[in-house]
Amino acid sequence: MSLPKLHLPQWLPQLDRQIWILTAGRLLSLTGTGFTFIYAPIFFVNQVGLSATSVGIAIGSSQLSGIIARFLGGSFSDSRFFGRRGTLLISSIISAFGSVFMAMANDFITVVIGNLLLGLGIGLYWPATEALVADLTLAKERKEAYAITRLADNIGLQIGIIIGGILVNFSGAYRALFIIDAISFLIFFGVVYLAIAETYKPEVTEPKIDSKKNPNSWLLALGDRKLMIFVLANIIFTLYISQIHTTIPLYLNNFVPGNFSAVIISGLFAVHTTLTVIFQLPVARALRNFSYPKALSISAVLWGIGFIITAMTGIVQTGNILCATLALSILAIAIISYTPSASALVADLAPKSLRGTYSAINSQCWAIGYLIGPILGGWALDQTEFVVKNFWLGMAISVAITIIILRYLDHHIISKNSSSNQK
Repeated sequence: MSLPKLHLPQWLPQLDRQIWILTAGRLLSLTGTGFTFIYAPIFFVNQVGLSATSVGIAIGSSQLSGIIARFLGGSFSDSRFFGRRGTLLISSIISAFGSVFMAMANDFITVVIGNLLLGLGIGLYWPATEALVADLTLAKERKEAYAITRLADNIGLQIGIIIGGILVNFSGAYRALFIIDAISFLIFFGVVYLAIAETYKPEVTEPKIDSKKNPNSWLLALGDRKLMIFVLANIIFTLYISQIHTTIPLYLNNFVPGNFSAVIISGLFAVHTTLTVIFQLPVARALRNFSYPKALSISAVLWGIGFIITAMTGIVQTGNILCATLALSILAIAIISYTPSASALVADLAPKSLRGTYSAINSQCWAIGYLIGPILGGWALDQTEFVVKNFWLGMAISVAITIIILRYLDHHIISKNSSSNQK
């Protein structure tokens, strides 16, 4: 049995107590991540002296270990030995070590090692946390539950980005940002250890599939046609998101006319994350009556518009900051219209005993997108000005492919009635 729900104001979703505890832990952890999120590429290119391509490869390398870790994370989450809680604890410790390596990095190899450890920790984290949210919610609650946890992520990122920008601007202490990130992972470990109970409980009405011992659970998930169709679109979405976090900061700093200092970039991303905080719940509720593919198609259109304006930011001679603000604002709405719908779709498709495995496949899309995205973006920024500016137009054109996949999915997805989706 789950813990009783908290008595909250009516305008907030009435969710299980552990959802709110997990949300608080994620907010603290993502605050630490915000310290390094947009400043790592700038630091390793402009301070350490690595090329944009090598930094892109180093950051992308985290997805190599992340791909392996997501398979393990799905299996561990659906196992009686580790479960959701144990997997989250392991991921926190590994991520803390990864941040320490990043703080010590002075060359390409050490940056790669730090990113490999971070990829391993994050890869274990996502299947477990997504499955835990699904375990603690009814089907009708899930879109808003995922919106709430993403809201905490965005608030944490905003706090970290703002404080990190101030710290870097006045002290230049980039390495301290990674130490703070490591501490935040240890705080998250404490929250999970002290306040989160294990939620993995095989259902007696379903086959008791333990994916740690029975690899057929992965074959069952990979054989789900609707899930595999969604995977194609989801990889593209995550590639888009990776551009915001790895390519756009360096693009603004090095290629856009005007003085895009660390403080200005920090301010731009503060606006970006502020909008994700303000509009996360309203957007989730506005899209509540749309099918998942239709909600995701709306997100895709917003991504295309945002990338077009990003290209304009490097072309216009005046008003660059206003243009960059508009681009990041539209991309903020694109993100928050994507994440809850994507997570809820996967949770609804998954059998109860395979939620960790399905969430791991969903998380693999992030690994693949973040493997390709930083390398692609870093390569583009090392090319001629013509390639740099048209890179963003190419990203906008790719939205058409995403929408075609989603329309196909919308014609083939089978809606489950609410009674079959009860927890």
